[in-house]
Amino acid sequence: MRTAPLPALSCRLSFPALRWLALLALCSAYIQGGLVKLLDFPGAIAEMQHFGLSPAAPMAVAVIALELGASLMILSGRLRWLGALALALFTVAATFMANRFWQVPVAERGMVMNGFFEHLGLAGALVYVACNDLRSGK
Repeated sequence: MRTAPLPALSCRLSFPALRWLALLALCSAYIQGGLVKLLDFPGAIAEMQHFGLSPAAPMAVAVIALELGASLMILSGRLRWLGALALALFTVAATFMANRFWQVPVAERGMVMNGFFEHLGLAGALVYVACNDLRSGK
């Protein structure tokens, strides 16, 4: 059995409220994105059209449902693994659609590349949540 290098820190990180706050932080972009799209549905449709997704209105509804529904699954603990994997797949697909840094002029490439890799990191964290949830048998 492994022992934590900092037992006091390990003990504090096991508090359910702190874990839930960490999951909330992980879901915050999806909650914010879903709520913004929900409150500005014409803007959500315009976003779908911008990325060439059609039919735009049903796609916007699907994205809103995914962002808010999967976040709720993660935060509630009910099928957390499924919500986390759904958001991870969505994030990878969206980042390849929206952050194609290799197609951006060199002068603008840095910010887009940074966004691309930040989103890959977010997807990785979501996969980690799913694996952890499946391992714990919930």
